Amino acid sequence: MRDRVFYVSEKILTLAENFGPDHLLALGTCFGKFTKSGKFRLHITALSYLAPYAQFKVWVKPQADQQFLYGHNILKSGLARITENTPKYQGVIVLNMNDVPLGFGVAAKSTAECKLADPLAIVGFNQSDIGEYIRCEDELC
Repeated sequence: MRDRVFYVSEKILTLAENFGPDHLLALGTCFGKFTKSGKFRLHITALSYLAPYAQFKVWVKPQADQQFLYGHNILKSGLARITENTPKYQGVIVLNMNDVPLGFGVAAKSTAECKLADPLAIVGFNQSDIGEYIRCEDELC
């Protein structure tokens, strides 16, 4: 567990001090882990903390949100809105039309390119989605 980063409130931290290190399995919310190459990879467990502060967001149509939750990329036909001036390959938060965060992604095209793209073109790459809670529950923190 050394390679993982956790967010812990002070209240929870003081409560955890009542237990010895041998009796405490985990504490807090796992934000992600470091790869062997030293890069940091966000886990889906950090989504609810980061979504309100995201600078770039992508909204998907109702028929496309289920496809995103199954791990598929976002097609132009499923794109409802995108934050203005989103650059190509920028990290984004993916939301449904009710502003519920669905996951993390990367913009495959800039905002200007999305307007001219073919309906079957990929406009966003899926990096992580809340469907991982079911698909990869053993691998999450």
